[in-house]
Parts: sequence; C-alpha cells; structure tokens
Amino acid sequence: MSRRDFGSVRKLPSGRYQARYQVPGAEQSITAPDTFGTKAQATAWLAKQRVLIGEGKVNPTAVVTTFGEFGRRWLEQRDLKESTRTLYTRQFVKALEPTWGDVRLVDIKPATVSEWYGTLLPDRRTERAHVYALFRTMLNTAWRQTLIESSPCRVEGAGSVGRRSKNIRPASLAELEALTKAVDAQFQPMILLGAWCALRFGEVTELRRADLDLDAGVVRVRRGVTWLTGVPVVDTPKTDAGARDVAIPPHLLPLLAKHIRERVGVRPDALLFPDTRSVSLQLSPHRFRGPFARAKLAAGRPDLSFHALRHTGAVLAAASGATVAELMARLGHTTPAMAMRYQHAAADRDRVIAYALSRLASADSSDDMAPET
Repeated sequence: MSRRDFGSVRKLPSGRYQARYQVPGAEQSITAPDTFGTKAQATAWLAKQRVLIGEGKVNPTAVVTTFGEFGRRWLEQRDLKESTRTLYTRQFVKALEPTWGDVRLVDIKPATVSEWYGTLLPDRRTERAHVYALFRTMLNTAWRQTLIESSPCRVEGAGSVGRRSKNIRPASLAELEALTKAVDAQFQPMILLGAWCALRFGEVTELRRADLDLDAGVVRVRRGVTWLTGVPVVDTPKTDAGARDVAIPPHLLPLLAKHIRERVGVRPDALLFPDTRSVSLQLSPHRFRGPFARAKLAAGRPDLSFHALRHTGAVLAAASGATVAELMARLGHTTPAMAMRYQHAAADRDRVIAYALSRLASADSSDDMAPET
C-alpha cells in the first residue's frame, strides 16, 4: 500500500492497481469504480478527484450517496400531488431501485444508462418513457445540487412517448348507441358522459351529485381518482386546464336526471357511479371491466377502451366545428397539439363521408342509364 497526501494506491493480486481516498470530514472512503493498469494511472485519478473537490465540482460527502438513498429522499421532499407521488413511488420501486438502488450516484455512467434503457420494458413503450423521464429528472436534480458532474441520462428521445404505437378508432354513433344499450343500466350514463363530454374514466367515477348541474346543463370536473396501488387516490387535476366546466349535450339530460333520481344518494357528495359493494367507494376499473367487455362485444367493438370513448367525444366536438381553443377547454388540455389531432381525425372522417356520397351518386347515375324493363 502506497500512501500520499490525498488517498492511497495499492497493487492487487491481479497486478492491477486500486485507488482509494477518505471523504473529508467523514468515515467513509471512496474506491475508484475501475482498477488501473499502472500506478501512475491510479495516482492521476486521485489527483483529478482532489482537484474536482477543491473546485467545488464534486461534493466530497455526496460521492458515497447511492441512487436509492437519493431517490427516496427526492420522493419525500418533492412538492408533488398525491396521485403523482404514488405513481412515481411505484415506478421507482419497481423499475429503478432494483437496478440502481445500491449504485453510487457518481458511478452511474452514460454507457450503463444506455445499456439499461435498451432492456427496459421493451413491450411497454409508454411506461418505459415515463420511467426514464423520472430517472432523468432525479439525476438532473442531483446535478443541480452538485452531487454529480453531469447527468448521465443522454439517450436521445428516451423520455418521450412519441407517436402512438396504435391509432385509436373512435366509435361511430351507431356503435355508441349499441354499446350504451348493451351495458348495465347503472353504467349507461357513464358511457354517455365519457363519449359526449369527453371525460376520463377517473373523472367520471369521481363525479358527485353536486358536480352535475342539470339546470345549467353542465358537469363540473374538479377531481379525479386513480387506482395505482389498488386503493383509490382522489386528487385535483394535474393542470389548471383540467379543472373545467363541460356543457352537456341536451339529449343526455333526461337520462342523467333519471339516474340521479333513482340511483344516487341525496347528499351533495354522493357518488354518481359508486362501487357495487359500497356507495361511498368509487367504481374501480377492475369492477367495470367485466360489464364493459360484455357490452363492447355486443356492440361489435371489442377493441374499444373507455379512453376511446373520450376520443370519440373529441372527434365529434371537432366535427361540430369546435375551434382548437374550444377543444382544449372542453378536453382540459394545456397545449393545442392534441386538439389539432382530433380536428384532423374529424376531417379524415368527413372525407370518408364525401367518398361515400360520391359512390352513392355514381350508383344513382348508373341506375338512370340502365335500360327500362
């Protein structure tokens, strides 16, 4: 073992050299992540670490911090909505901590991050992007706190979902009618609100009597419920735009009035669509899955999801002539990109109708030219 002013170098049985230094003011010692072929290389590494510490580029007590320790502290101290905290914690525990929990922050390198990302949730594109984005955000925080020299998350485009892996085909009016008729009566208003008012499942299932103003013809979206851990977590929308008043198409009002009169409690906070086991518990996706699956099959659209109903409502609104700003307000979006996508979908559907009309006109012309019998 060779000692010097800062750190020590020792020759290993393999013939390679290992460098180590004591963290100033602490009991921990830091060992270089790699061994070196020569003593001079190990000494040079120690010299570099000493310079970085002296220049304030590396916090000497931070180099002993593991990602697991940092990540849990990040989750505790971050100002997050409860539903977001629950989601991030689940992603951290399931996808990040098993790989990176025991790794020191300073040992997380771009090459190992890139290699890890290549095997991360290959069949779950959206979740993979969200997990990587959380990892990158945490390490960016570590960089801003001078715990690491730079963020090792450099995989281009990795934190973005990009284009949908599959297009969502909205329901036609006939399919929507068939779906509504096929589902249990207690769920029919859910289907209609999801489609005609373009509400999310978590928004619909957290609606209460006071949120529905039938005199004004408005449903007020102020909260949503998520089931990330099998337990309902109620929270306000992620953005200010998510809290909105949505005008209800008049043809839905009689059915909604009947539903409230016959199936909803009298208290203002009574759930419109409670779980079948308890009127105080929100309907979960698990409980809704069976009745919805049977109705989709009966309607001839087994591919439909509840989100596709929201997509249907957005396209219908766009087809009615709603502007981008009006679509953004109705859907609770903060950017125009998605609203413009719905407008394009509506335009595509209009072209389909136009071609159908042309075929009809051609058929009529052929009939006129046919010889009389």
